[in-house]
Amino acid sequence: MKNPFGGFGKKYKEQKEVTIMRTAAIFTDNMVLQREKPIKVWGDGKDGRRVTVTLGGQSASDTVRDGKWRVTLPPMPAAEGLTMTIRSGAVQIVYRDIAVGEVWLCGGQSNMEYEIKDELNGQTLLDSLTPDCGVRFYYTPKQQMIDGDFERAERQTAWNKATPEGARAWSAVGLYFGLELAQKLGVTVGLIGCNWGGTSASAWVSRDVLEAETALHPYLEDYDKAVAGKTDAELIAAYDEYTAYQAKWWGDYSKLLEKQPDISWNDALKIVGESHYPGPMGPKNENRPCGLYETMLQRVCPYTLRGFLYYQGESDDHRPETYETLLTALIGCWRRDWNDSELPFLNVQLPMFRTAYDPDYKHWCRIREAQANVYRKLRHTGLAVLADGGEFDNIHPKEKATVGHRLVLQALCEVYHRMPRAKASAPMLRLGYPLGNSYVIRTEHAPEGFRLTGEAAGFELAGADGVFHPANAAFAPDCITLTAKDVPAPQFARYAWTNYMQVTVFGMNGLPLAPFRTDHMPLSADQPACTDV
Repeated sequence: MKNPFGGFGKKYKEQKEVTIMRTAAIFTDNMVLQREKPIKVWGDGKDGRRVTVTLGGQSASDTVRDGKWRVTLPPMPAAEGLTMTIRSGAVQIVYRDIAVGEVWLCGGQSNMEYEIKDELNGQTLLDSLTPDCGVRFYYTPKQQMIDGDFERAERQTAWNKATPEGARAWSAVGLYFGLELAQKLGVTVGLIGCNWGGTSASAWVSRDVLEAETALHPYLEDYDKAVAGKTDAELIAAYDEYTAYQAKWWGDYSKLLEKQPDISWNDALKIVGESHYPGPMGPKNENRPCGLYETMLQRVCPYTLRGFLYYQGESDDHRPETYETLLTALIGCWRRDWNDSELPFLNVQLPMFRTAYDPDYKHWCRIREAQANVYRKLRHTGLAVLADGGEFDNIHPKEKATVGHRLVLQALCEVYHRMPRAKASAPMLRLGYPLGNSYVIRTEHAPEGFRLTGEAAGFELAGADGVFHPANAAFAPDCITLTAKDVPAPQFARYAWTNYMQVTVFGMNGLPLAPFRTDHMPLSADQPACTDV
């Protein structure tokens, strides 16, 4: 198989001039370090030199080997205004105004990347920000490949405090999460933005992870087929040509939307021409398998974290049948690289979405199911259910405060243990079974029952033939009874099994009932009705 990295990373590394001593680019003034966990600090330098890092009266040293050094400082409580000093002989680096608090990495694609300046109430929030609001941000530079410009871009990055102008490009989801968490915990929250719109989860894992799972081999095989018989230079030239075309296309499309904001996608393409997104595969395409794992994720690994926030799945909807395997592999890969098998991973379940010009392919509901399955089977994970958070014909819902808040609920429950699941988590399927001419759904996280914001919709029943029909629902605490006149002997049930619908069923905690299906669940003839419990 052809190397997805195109070999350019290795060539560039061989050409780098060896420095006497420096830290990784993520260590800067204003950084936030993780409290109550060993703090890793690393960098590069000349072999044989001794490097000593001092912070808050604690010191640790290492000798440079193979151009690399790494130290681990002991855990520290929350603090503000610290100074870190790194010394190697006569060389000294000093970082100031360091906070020790909570650090979260914001991973995923465009809905995590979505900037606060574009959010529904983003400008109002920006106007209220001050440097002491309790949130700081590091934006991992978006780099497609390791080339001559890579290090320059990386060295221009830094941790930043919040200001109305400086925070405009911060992740809206991350900022809402960070502000609420800082207020709840009373410590500074550091966010590491490490995301890229339109990318598959396969771009964010190592090659050995994809190779280890047969179900994931198509990601590598598609890449190999796309680049077969072409040199790296040819592939890069083709991508540069695409970039120029797409920039002009996007400009024309944006101008058209200004004049005709309600124009359909298909009508727009007739005027401005076809979009060539995502462009030709090759070593410069950000969506190539394993690429951003090298050029972004590994550049901030193993910075000490409390955990990961993740909002992704849209770009893997063409392979929903393997997304559970892919997401599970990604979580394992990231935890392995951070050397912490219990590092929390809080995931956003995809909201409702369908384009106006596409039929309901029912593939987003399968992505949601995969995300729920991963939450159920992997320890130290959370799931922010967002079934009520989508917009018809808009893959980027403008309102992100709800996403940030629901991630905070998951963090307070699953990570900080300050909130019970009945308050923090959406009602979810626990088990289902037929009972006479009805079907009983047992849920969890709804001990006080449900509330409706309209007619209960989205429930369906099927008999042995597997054909689903709309069903009526009766609600009780942690229990829903379904009936359908067209299904006298129900065998299976499902809810919100669609790409897009208006959600009306919520737990009393205000969180929407999570989509589900019960196909092929174990059946038992002696299960009770809701009223018998």
